[in-house]
Amino acid sequence: MIPRGRPVINESDIARQAGVPIATWRRRDAPAFRQRVPALFPHSRVLVYDLAQTQAHIEGRPVPALPPGEHPDDLLNDEEAAALLGVAPSTVRAYATQGYLPAGTTVYSLRVWTRRDIEERRSAPSRQGKGGGRPPGKGKGPRKAHAYEGDPRLRIAAAALSTAENTPRTRLAAALAAQHGGSTRTWERLLAQAE
Repeated sequence: MIPRGRPVINESDIARQAGVPIATWRRRDAPAFRQRVPALFPHSRVLVYDLAQTQAHIEGRPVPALPPGEHPDDLLNDEEAAALLGVAPSTVRAYATQGYLPAGTTVYSLRVWTRRDIEERRSAPSRQGKGGGRPPGKGKGPRKAHAYEGDPRLRIAAAALSTAENTPRTRLAAALAAQHGGSTRTWERLLAQAE
């Protein structure tokens, strides 16, 4: 978690400030640094640290504690958000893609969401995205009994069936497609519906 309003820094930028290549910093300085300054997302592939804590360590001062407690503007990664929602981290990312959660913010290539956004998603009724949704059981409107119901091509298909006694249906559908447009498969469906 990134506490609200706290700037962060990653290991590449720390090495750059120290004036050494990242590989050198990780080999020489990182072990002692990581003992004193905790990563904000310790299980992440990209490690980020609180900037004030990092600067205190670099300057040889005592590392200050992070602010206690939770705040709605704290930034959570997918794992922390998933723990609050009771889902998998991949589900959190899918929610953001599908609009059930805001897209989030990117911090050093890590996508994060405010605690407020996650809490709002948790308190939303199930199966409803941001802003609600259609109540369960309510369709978009009356449905057709069949996909071709009311299609004027049904009359053409019925007339063709009545005049073509022994013609195979696929040949009849191909002839109708050539004459009236559309695919042979569509005309086969229309002929089946017209029977």
